[in-house]
Amino acid sequence: MLSTYQNSELEKLKEKLNEMLALSEELQLFMKFVETAESSRALDKKTKELISLAIGVVIRCEPCIMWHMEECYKAGASFEEVLDALKTAVVMGGGPALAYGVKAYELAKKYYGK
Repeated sequence: MLSTYQNSELEKLKEKLNEMLALSEELQLFMKFVETAESSRALDKKTKELISLAIGVVIRCEPCIMWHMEECYKAGASFEEVLDALKTAVVMGGGPALAYGVKAYELAKKYYGK
C-alpha cells in the first residue's frame, strides 16, 4: 500500500473548508452532525466511507470522491472493496457514474500503489 500518497488538491479543499467553518456556527453544527452520522454504529466506518465514495461517484462530486477515497483508505478498505463500491455506483448511476468511477479508480490506484 502507498500510505504516503498526498493529494494536494484535497489538502487545499480542507484548508478552505476550515477557513469557512471558523466563520460560521451553522456550518460547524453541520460538520458535527456529519461526524456523528459517519461514526460507527450499526455500520462500521469503513462501510460508511465506501457508501459515501459510491454516492460521490453517482452524484458526480469530485471533491466528495477525493475526500471519501482518502477516508476509505484510512478506514482500512482494501483496493478490491473500493472497486466493488465503484461497480455498485455505476450500477446505480449508469454512464455518468462510469465516467466518474474512472476518476475514482485512478485516485484509488495512487492510494493503493497499483
